[in-house]
Amino acid sequence: MTRPTPAQTIAPPFPRHLAVLILLCMGCAFAGNHVAARVAFDDGAGVLLAILMRSGATVLVLAALVLWQRQSLRLPAGAWRWQLLLGLLITAQSLCLYSAVARVPVALALLVANVFPILLALLTWALGGPRPTARTASLMGLILLGLVFVLDVPGRLSANSSAGPQWLLGVALAFCAASVFACALWITDHKLSQVRGSVRSLLTIFIVFSSVNLAGLADALPGGLDLPATTTTGWLALATLVVLYGTGFIVLFISVPRLDMPRNAPVMNIEPLATLLMGWIVLDQMLSAGQVMGGVIVVTGIVLLTFRKAVSKVAEKVPA
Repeated sequence: MTRPTPAQTIAPPFPRHLAVLILLCMGCAFAGNHVAARVAFDDGAGVLLAILMRSGATVLVLAALVLWQRQSLRLPAGAWRWQLLLGLLITAQSLCLYSAVARVPVALALLVANVFPILLALLTWALGGPRPTARTASLMGLILLGLVFVLDVPGRLSANSSAGPQWLLGVALAFCAASVFACALWITDHKLSQVRGSVRSLLTIFIVFSSVNLAGLADALPGGLDLPATTTTGWLALATLVVLYGTGFIVLFISVPRLDMPRNAPVMNIEPLATLLMGWIVLDQMLSAGQVMGGVIVVTGIVLLTFRKAVSKVAEKVPA
């Protein structure tokens, strides 16, 4: 039996309403993953254990898909060092974000971590890329203004009270997650763009799994592999985050070619708002009115920032 040619295997894009629905569901799945992680951490589970379980399950499914598609894991010359660095950066991002989630309200951690588009734009400029336009700079300022309210800076200043060490560390870890993720995206776009997405995803998650294993064996993070205290809460939360993260990652992995991402990617910014709602329902974590307003400003700015880039990329492809 002859294998289908590439032209025969390319499926048409989904209708936009279906693509948007899938992306909304995936954004909510990733939000639920972080809320479930906080439940597990509150029950005594270690951060490394959560990352180990979710990356282990995901790498098994990705490996099966890559084998089924008979894809080669061979990378272009000079790409291996960048692939290794990408995997280590994603490991650091996962570790920082989960550590932030364990210390501060989940929605706050996600909102701070979602400033990565600003950091990516600045990093690209610093490394010789295009300078941010006046519109982009204005949107960056809008996002930073929203963060001032998300972090409740006015309230803390008026109350004349210092933030606790766990709050400061949690915010710093969330910002660190945004920083390393911006670096990872730059490497993906500028150094690994010729690597097939499925292979890059598999190798990245495998490096995450291996790195977390080594960190656990070396006891690099004390308590990182601690088990949950209860089955009904901690272990169920870990199983939930594995299912939600794995489902979101795999569905995106399979569906990206048909989701018209340049046009629909801003829909994924539903994640912080979904986290805010889930955090309130599941964890009774409620941000103040000012923080909610700041969250809306941050998400609006990010959507406008990413939407403009999407429109520009599409316009570049349209013949005059």
